Amino acid sequence: MILHHGSNVVVKNIDLSKSKPFKDFGKAFYLSENIEQAKEMGKSKVALFGGNIIVSSFQFDESILESQKLNIKIFNEYNEEWADFIFHNRDKKNEEFSHNYDIVYGPIANDNIGNQIFRYKEGYISFEDFIHNLKYKEGATFQYAFCTELAISKLKRV
Repeated sequence: MILHHGSNVVVKNIDLSKSKPFKDFGKAFYLSENIEQAKEMGKSKVALFGGNIIVSSFQFDESILESQKLNIKIFNEYNEEWADFIFHNRDKKNEEFSHNYDIVYGPIANDNIGNQIFRYKEGYISFEDFIHNLKYKEGATFQYAFCTELAISKLKRV
């Protein structure tokens, strides 16, 4: 399969040290099968740092997702486990949290997640409302987070 990464720069060599912490699935290199979603992510980088939207594409052997070669977590839908995982990854006051997955796959949370975490932690909304409010406003769009160098080694630039 071909996966896409949207940015304001061409990604020739993936450097996990440049990845930001406190993202949906933690510090990782994020990609999508959906090129339009990658362009949207590129648009947000351009808004922050300037430049032009650039999509870098990578070949990934999806059979690896079924093998035992990597530690992989798959969320096939918005659910309580997914929301809890995102909550722990995004909570900046929970710096001790980390996971040991090489790749995490699942739905993208909406852009307003910081407010939702605050509202849930302060008791303004229930966990069920938290899950509902995290759903991406454009409908379910899925992402891959490549979290380790081993996972990154399975990507080939195209």
